Amino acid sequence: MTDRPHTPTLDRVHSPADLKGLDDAALRRLADELRAETIASVSRTGGHLGAGLGVVELTVAIHAVFDTPRDKLIWDVSHQSYPHKILTGRRDRMGTLRQKDGLSGFTKRSESPYDPFGAAHSSTSISAALGFAVARDLGGACDTGHGDAIAVIGDGALSAGMAYEALNNAGHLGKRLIVILNDNEMSIAPPTGAMSSYLSRLYAEAPFQDLKAAAKSAVSMLPGPFREGAKRAKDLFKHMAVGGTLFEELGFSYVGPIDGHDMDQLLPVLRTVKARAEGPILIHAITRKGKGYHAAEHAPDRGHARAKFDVATGEQTKAPSNAPGYTKVFARALMELAADDPRICAVTAAMPDGTGLDLFAERYPSRTFDVGIAEQHAVTFCAGMAAGGLRPFAALYSTFLQRGYDQVVHDVAIQRLPVRFAIDRAGLVGADGATHAGSYDVAYLSNLPGFVVMAAADEAELKHMVATAAAHDEGPIAFRYPRGEGEGVEMPERGQLLEIGRGRMIHEGKRVALLSFGTRLREVRQAAEALQARGIDPTIADARFAKPLDRDLILRLAREHEALITVEEGAIGGFGSHVAQLLAEEGVFDSGLKYRSMVLPDIFIDQASPADMYAVAGLNAADIEAKVLKVLGVESLSRRA
Repeated sequence: MTDRPHTPTLDRVHSPADLKGLDDAALRRLADELRAETIASVSRTGGHLGAGLGVVELTVAIHAVFDTPRDKLIWDVSHQSYPHKILTGRRDRMGTLRQKDGLSGFTKRSESPYDPFGAAHSSTSISAALGFAVARDLGGACDTGHGDAIAVIGDGALSAGMAYEALNNAGHLGKRLIVILNDNEMSIAPPTGAMSSYLSRLYAEAPFQDLKAAAKSAVSMLPGPFREGAKRAKDLFKHMAVGGTLFEELGFSYVGPIDGHDMDQLLPVLRTVKARAEGPILIHAITRKGKGYHAAEHAPDRGHARAKFDVATGEQTKAPSNAPGYTKVFARALMELAADDPRICAVTAAMPDGTGLDLFAERYPSRTFDVGIAEQHAVTFCAGMAAGGLRPFAALYSTFLQRGYDQVVHDVAIQRLPVRFAIDRAGLVGADGATHAGSYDVAYLSNLPGFVVMAAADEAELKHMVATAAAHDEGPIAFRYPRGEGEGVEMPERGQLLEIGRGRMIHEGKRVALLSFGTRLREVRQAAEALQARGIDPTIADARFAKPLDRDLILRLAREHEALITVEEGAIGGFGSHVAQLLAEEGVFDSGLKYRSMVLPDIFIDQASPADMYAVAGLNAADIEAKVLKVLGVESLSRRA
């Protein structure tokens, strides 16, 4: 690790108001120092690096020209907001980034008045900014007042339909709204789709050196390019807007492309827009993800997410892996099955690396589809393939599958189409916090008729579930698994087909039965060991299925024990609720069974380590042990730290 960089200009900045006293040369120095400070900060904590480095100049220019927090600056996704946090009074807390009780890795309304809108999923910024613009014009009350609304959105986020819905509505309403398209030809992975190709054509024949002169002269051309009667100035900016007809047809004035790393272009254009814009305007800025740091710029993902690293070498500090990661287990299992079944194909929504489908794509490129940040389309696309006789796997994070829920219901479940949902990042995920937690998929899928919902207790079980899903043609099926490495269990050579709706007995005990669903099984085992030392020998079972439930197993556990406790890493309304419904309908409670359901609490849990987050949730081994003791009437253990 290196010492803190030399930042004399940045040291004078405690809030964006301090930028108002800096001339353009000082603002350029500030940008250089802010980039160095961002690199140094992330090297100590880990986190999203490349996206922030790509918007350093934009961040400085926006805060220098506009009057935040009165002007509302909304970062789409907001993993690029670290430089923004440094400039808005949070520099001294950057060492707590993405840690328990520390700064969020994204914008967060409760964290700062300079974060007017929280985000961590993509493509929401234009809708939110338009909402602020309407609130401004209709006299809405806001503690920081109302000024301009500025949305900064990446080209990757433009692959989501919500962005177009917002552009369409904004163009129709005609309100003053500023959208800055941060075009770095990247999302997390290289972009896909026709929009990316379209944006590339917009600047392919527009050299920056020509635009630079035009941008510098913009101020002198006032009255501005956005007022009727200033035809010469308007034509100048129309010349800059090479091929900008799509955005103009949507009702936006279009300026660009401009070099998003050149303050001599950014500052005049932003100043002109602030002074003269009358309706919705889109500024097209070309940037480079990871800009200014060699190790990020030359990485395949442009330094998207990093563990702690050495600034000089870029080498990341990662704990050695003791077991294969769940994501790789899924990808390799799918590849093995695809070798024997040409109907198997895979779909991801801009997350090929995160879901393991980059590995699948290397072997089966014609059967791998990255649809961009478009989960709704991904689900219905899979539904169409299933209807056409293929065996599609939709590999999505739990938190992102939420965005395609209507399609899951309407296009998949109602038609009983055999789409296979590989749900990654199940449960609590750590540093990304509440926005990325996979808390709700069991609840929102298990209530759908005809759906099969599984959860892997370990990596071997995951391999069995991939095989089971591939062979299941009777309707939709889902299996969930967490982030990170597995349990280190012995792996089968081939996945076995599981009987749908059948769990497994792990250990036969007495008095109390622990019925686990998912990877909390490890914590259940640890709790049982501690209880055995106290003379209590719980029965342990792995449900495997939340839908259909293993009725025989559950009713047997209820019949043969005085207490039954379910354990899951999901929200209220999931597996435990379905078990309770079964027990109630079968009249089991009438005979005095003690039943408890351990689920995620009815709160959003902020970022911390997964262990700390599960401690907050009360789902670690010590919590399970204490629950058993309390249910059985044994003196409760004191809470462990």
